[in-house]
Amino acid sequence: MYYSNGNYEAFAHPEKPEGIEKKSAYIVGTGLAGLSAACFLVRDAQMPGSHIHIFESDPVPGGACDGAFVEKFGFVCRGGREMENHFECLWDLFRSIPSIETPGVSVLDEYYWLNKHDPNFSLERAIMSGGESAHTDGKFDITPGAATQILKIFMTPDRELEDKKITDYFDDEFFNSNFWLYWQTMFAFQKWHSALEMKLYIHRFIHHIGGLPDFKALKFTKFNQYESLILPLIKYLESNGVSFEYNTAVTNIIFETSPEKKVAKQILVLRNGKEETINLTEDDYVFVTLGSNVDNATLGTNTTAPQIKDIPGSGRSWELWRKIAAQDPSFGHPEKFCGNIHDTLWESATVTTLDDKIPPYVEKICKRDPFSGKVVTGGIITIKDSSWLMSFTFNRQPHFKQQKKDQLCGWIYALNCDVPGDYIKKPIKECTGIEICEEWLYHIGVPEDKIADYATNHANTVPCIMPYVTTYFMPRAAGDRPKVVPDGAVNFGFLGEHVETPRDTVFTTEYAVRTGMEAVYTLMNVDRGVPEVFASVYDVRVLLESTVKLLDGRKPLEVFLPVLLPILATVKDKAENNVVTDLLKKYNMI
Repeated sequence: MYYSNGNYEAFAHPEKPEGIEKKSAYIVGTGLAGLSAACFLVRDAQMPGSHIHIFESDPVPGGACDGAFVEKFGFVCRGGREMENHFECLWDLFRSIPSIETPGVSVLDEYYWLNKHDPNFSLERAIMSGGESAHTDGKFDITPGAATQILKIFMTPDRELEDKKITDYFDDEFFNSNFWLYWQTMFAFQKWHSALEMKLYIHRFIHHIGGLPDFKALKFTKFNQYESLILPLIKYLESNGVSFEYNTAVTNIIFETSPEKKVAKQILVLRNGKEETINLTEDDYVFVTLGSNVDNATLGTNTTAPQIKDIPGSGRSWELWRKIAAQDPSFGHPEKFCGNIHDTLWESATVTTLDDKIPPYVEKICKRDPFSGKVVTGGIITIKDSSWLMSFTFNRQPHFKQQKKDQLCGWIYALNCDVPGDYIKKPIKECTGIEICEEWLYHIGVPEDKIADYATNHANTVPCIMPYVTTYFMPRAAGDRPKVVPDGAVNFGFLGEHVETPRDTVFTTEYAVRTGMEAVYTLMNVDRGVPEVFASVYDVRVLLESTVKLLDGRKPLEVFLPVLLPILATVKDKAENNVVTDLLKKYNMI
């Protein structure tokens, strides 16, 4: 497997790998990573679809990319997906997946046209005081000291950031800025999360710094991600003969390992309450998604709060990874990610308005007709003075195909789950759907004498607690996440957001697809390049433009001159310890 860029290989079809007809594949999990691996096996490795078997412990596919009407609950989306034009592997995949909405075109074509005709941007990024604008006004409000902190982490090599927290590099001068407000709520970072992942995010999305305040950098699907992304993948795979087994849990994979060679020998599967063994040869390949961020997620209802499953490391995907990791040190350390539920939990809620009572308040804030079928909020709107640090979003409506025409379906989430609300005087994790809706209505300006009635009779709100939702962001070191294909692996690869691939960032659709592509290309010897992560961080034009935008249009030297000399002195004294030196060494300049 190797990386490429440009359109020479982007449009090429690889030759069929030798001996592919003799090989078979078993895929664990139907999240985006597992489905992508199956698609790349069919499209690029040209493996017969009938040789591909996918196991899913849930009754439906999709993993975290869900979206459904659930009986006795209502419409449910546990999360939302923010995408951009440089998700190279994602768009490489979906250029080949037929649309189920528009005959004769791909999902990429459909998505491209949608976002050309109705480009995303937000007219209100943050509110306070009962629905009034917080007047962040597109400004980052970065002080010279805070800018210096960003520059420091930007220049720090990955190895120096291992097991470090964001608070090891930033203080209140940074945390009080609009930049952190935008960043934290857009990506769901907490102060105790990984400094390494934050640095990777800055590098990965440096070309979108100017789009952070108004989300013009983002693109969204027409419907929820299950109907717009997952269903087309399922139909494509089924049409190629790929088999799916739902309500079937893989409980363990048995490996035979040595320093030189590692082989998957058996898959233990729980079917209909009975454990069965699938014996493997070296021509039987296993692709395993490690650690789901929606494992042990629980739903509440309008009148009940969700019950928290708070035993660290429990849940099928985590239990499977723990059993796998126990067999070889190169298979990662799941306890680094799933061992502290307090630091990885937050709560979301899906709110469906049932009539014309609540939509006018949404329209007032987003400054658009929410029933137009076009962009509504344009991304999350953060309630700046919310004790829960609540944000909400309404994407294009209807968000579900089966929604009624007079309904809006939106998504709420809160990062502070242990503190009382401002209207509901208890933590969100103890609240029913009605109570979460009441807190939200209070913050969007509904008069207090109408709040209880609107939340009870004019909306349906489904809460969801996810104990592992930000496991991806926990501080980590090299080796805590296994390689996509560990050294010496003969017939297996690891998928998803808890495996290691260079330069890309977790908690994105791109990362999931990339790991599927890299695993298939490596193990099947597909002779075509995997698109490299977009190299905007190495483009001097992007660096100059993003610096000026980060400083709200001020000249960089005006801001940095007082602090540049000590920084340069530090770089001079520690010439072995910065990303510029690393880059010069990589290309044999020094």
